[in-house]
Amino acid sequence: MITIGKRFAVSGARAAVALLFLVQAAVAAPELSEIQQQWDIVNFQLTGDAQLESFAQLRADVEAYIDAHPDEVEGWIWWGIIDSSFAGAKGGLSALGLAKSARKHFDTAISMNGEAMSGAAYTSLGTLYYSVPGWPIGFGNDAKAEELLQRGLAIDPDGMDSNYFYAQFLARQDKREAAERHYRKALDAPPRPNRAVADDGRRKQIRAAMMAK
Repeated sequence: MITIGKRFAVSGARAAVALLFLVQAAVAAPELSEIQQQWDIVNFQLTGDAQLESFAQLRADVEAYIDAHPDEVEGWIWWGIIDSSFAGAKGGLSALGLAKSARKHFDTAISMNGEAMSGAAYTSLGTLYYSVPGWPIGFGNDAKAEELLQRGLAIDPDGMDSNYFYAQFLARQDKREAAERHYRKALDAPPRPNRAVADDGRRKQIRAAMMAK
């Protein structure tokens, strides 16, 4: 009786530990839609230390999501978006590690399905290539950036982000007329479902870029 009781106690303890890990995993891996909505707020509405701390939390959240859903291409795209946005918020050479991590995640997403999320991996990776320093410091490459941005634009020709980021690239190349066309196309893009915060924030960025001549 005592032996059975001990075995039952051990078995029950193991079950309790297993249940605890399951609960913790559920808490640690929010739905991807929640991660996306939180990113919209962090990227467009927060600044300074609050933004950096929130990006760090988003990284942990999306990594937990990927651990639970390794075959979902959208998760890999969002991991890349979060890392690249975090890098942009940090700035400087200290952000290069995040940029390299983002490149890896976008490459993974493209190998799975480059057309997922309206070609967001191509557009985001192209943006990385024109944003980071070139060799020997970083992997920046304008020719590679344009190739990737054009692939994203071919998949989503009327999209807000695909046109905005290509316009940004063109403006950096002093191709102002072409940039203006894509900025205007980005402004005319239809609203995205459940992305009001991101749409509003992006349109503000577009208008500011169009005024900065």
